[in-house]
Amino acid sequence: MAKVEGVDIRPQYHFRKTSTGLWAWDVRRLITLSHSFPVTSVQLQKIDEIDKNHWYFAGAVEPTPRSIIEHADLMDAADLSYPIILDSVGRVMDGMHRVCKAYRLGREHIDAVQFAIDPEPDYVDCDPDELPYD
Repeated sequence: MAKVEGVDIRPQYHFRKTSTGLWAWDVRRLITLSHSFPVTSVQLQKIDEIDKNHWYFAGAVEPTPRSIIEHADLMDAADLSYPIILDSVGRVMDGMHRVCKAYRLGREHIDAVQFAIDPEPDYVDCDPDELPYD
């Protein structure tokens, strides 16, 4: 765990498939870069990733019952007082467990911050299983 903005955060990454391979952003860096952004309320129904394969498209992880339980545990532990982070077009870069928890609780909105210009990825053409998870 590492402290970001005074909070312990497990090493994690936001992944995106591109024409130059898989890109990865260190979520801890995204939090640091966006911590002073204005917080807005976003309608949950406008978050497209809720109906897409958000967690199981990269690396060796598969949607086994055990991995689904792990995600359910992360949803239960998610703190909705922290805003999710959106990229410049509104895609979730951090906070899908919070989005899922908010849906499960019947909420219609979630707090978010958004990049006007996306930061460069931390890793380009990477293998998720080889990234540091210190």
